[in-house]
Amino acid sequence: MNVLLGIPAIVPLFLAWYILANWPLADLGWTQPEPTENDGMAGWLILATPVFCMFGSIWGFINVWMRRRTAVRASRYWLACVAALLVPFTCLALLDIVGK
Repeated sequence: MNVLLGIPAIVPLFLAWYILANWPLADLGWTQPEPTENDGMAGWLILATPVFCMFGSIWGFINVWMRRRTAVRASRYWLACVAALLVPFTCLALLDIVGK
């Protein structure tokens, strides 16, 4: 289920990476900001906040419901959920790196 939820999770994960890479990490010198990005972070946060909240609530409700029906310890269950959620995004990122 979490791998399937990982497909729409590509959007909030990309938004999180874009915001982090263009502002806080660029200020630290760890990444190069997008050269055409001059509008500031506020617009992106206004766009990303409802996306994060909507996806997070859907993901949380589904996994709390599924957690009650499994015999796995909670720590292993949540770790596996997060790992499975990141599989589609990681595959796309690796395909992008290999393609360059």
